[in-house]
Amino acid sequence: MQIANEKVVSIHYTLTNDAGEILDSSEGQEPLAYLHGFGNIIAGLERALTGRSVGDKFTVAIAPTDGYGERDDEMVQSVPRSAFQGVDEIHPGMQFQAQSPEGMQLVTVIGVEGDEIILDGNHPMAGMTLNFAIEVTEVREATREELDHGHVHGPGGHHHH
Repeated sequence: MQIANEKVVSIHYTLTNDAGEILDSSEGQEPLAYLHGFGNIIAGLERALTGRSVGDKFTVAIAPTDGYGERDDEMVQSVPRSAFQGVDEIHPGMQFQAQSPEGMQLVTVIGVEGDEIILDGNHPMAGMTLNFAIEVTEVREATREELDHGHVHGPGGHHHH
């Protein structure tokens, strides 16, 4: 069975940056299961998987425009420490959920200058070429419920909280 829209696909993956450092991997865990054609994974990876079959192993380099976008300097901003009610210690590398006009957004603390906290709203992998080593482990028909919800249920898939 080939990977196409409305198929549930399971993959093992290792993601590296251009320096060869591993950023993320399914190694030693369940494969990642996703519903193809629903934007559950980045666009460039979904395109690279289309038409593949179980057992296929390949590598693909995904440009920022097909991954997490280019870095946007306007997404770096300074906010007063008082905006972090109930957080005693704030240091670079910490991540917080912030409400933005586009909904919930992950922001990363990149600096602390006295009472000013410098936040970066860019995705941590924005501006990076993403190098994936992929192995397709399963392709199956999606259930009606999965199609209705737009994501995979069960092992390796999305769990409702």
